[in-house]
Amino acid sequence: MTLNSFEELECWKSCRIVKDDITKIIKKFPASEKYDMIDNMKRAARSTTRNIAEGFGRHHHKENLQFCRISRGSLYELIDDLITARDEKYINEIEFKMLREKIENALKVLNGYIRYLDTLTKQSTNN
Repeated sequence: MTLNSFEELECWKSCRIVKDDITKIIKKFPASEKYDMIDNMKRAARSTTRNIAEGFGRHHHKENLQFCRISRGSLYELIDDLITARDEKYINEIEFKMLREKIENALKVLNGYIRYLDTLTKQSTNN
């Protein structure tokens, strides 16, 4: 697989969709959440794409793998924040399910890329 940019990665594209949707939904949250949930969800959502981009730029499979794992952690963090947002009635059940589905799709694609990088890492270690 030869890629010229992280923007070509399906996992980055999927995380970008999540990031954009989170950015839209947090605008509905109350001002009292500005320094907690809004800030945290914004940072976690941005972390998903940033870490994929940074890992890609490292040009070393093992480092890229670590950054992708951080991105995956941020996706799980967003799921927890969405559960809280639903519990606090900042989002409804339909919004929750839609966002969770997009996050789970991003996780699926990212996990595939992580498996690919892990295989490359093991191959380079054995050579």
